[in-house]
Amino acid sequence: MLAGWREQELSASVAVDPAPGAASWTGPDLQIVPDAAAIPRDFAPAAVVFAVKPQNAAETLPVYRNLAGEAVFLSIMAGRTIGGMRALLGDAAPIVRAMPNTPAAVRQGMTVACPGPGVNTAQRELCERLLRAIGVVAWVEDEALLDPVTAVSGSGPAYVFLLAELMERAAREQGIPADLARLLARQTIAGSGALLATSPEEADALRIAVTSPGGTTERALAVLMEQDAWPAAMREAIAAATRRSRELAG
Repeated sequence: MLAGWREQELSASVAVDPAPGAASWTGPDLQIVPDAAAIPRDFAPAAVVFAVKPQNAAETLPVYRNLAGEAVFLSIMAGRTIGGMRALLGDAAPIVRAMPNTPAAVRQGMTVACPGPGVNTAQRELCERLLRAIGVVAWVEDEALLDPVTAVSGSGPAYVFLLAELMERAAREQGIPADLARLLARQTIAGSGALLATSPEEADALRIAVTSPGGTTERALAVLMEQDAWPAAMREAIAAATRRSRELAG
């Protein structure tokens, strides 16, 4: 996210990161400090972004409670609800809860955001700008939707990576050399994703278009769809991830 913000030449930032080597990111537009106590006293942020593990929220968020009247809080913590964060930051804290995914690393992320009580238009626009620097942004008013969103797009890259892994493995089992198997799996998924992103057609229409009657694709899909195998597995996976997101809200 920091890389995306710097590319968009957003305003100067301070990042709290205790990791060894984090200070190497420091530049004219960015200062890295090891903890909140080291934030310059004259720094007045318009936004505070929480990119910490959900289990660390109780010890991390209260440190920034004094900024509730000055900044909007943008959280990308999985499962942590706006209500739960307001309990740690104060009822007056304007909070936007968001769920990005890992393609943000190449500015192709998908983020869904939900504004909490008291978030004004300027604060929402600021969060939109921060999130748009790493990909596509969509907004929902119903916070409960962020749990299935987490299951679909937040966890979704792992499903795609698993597909690539399985395709590559199966290709090798059919005698294709490892380097070529890797290229075939990755480029097929990347190219198909690019086609899907730019096509006005529905996904099922694109699938049907490549499935010639009596051909190889039809035979392969018959295996994947046998007894609803692949569709059922995906439904169960999304449901399981949704349940876990709700559990994390604790």
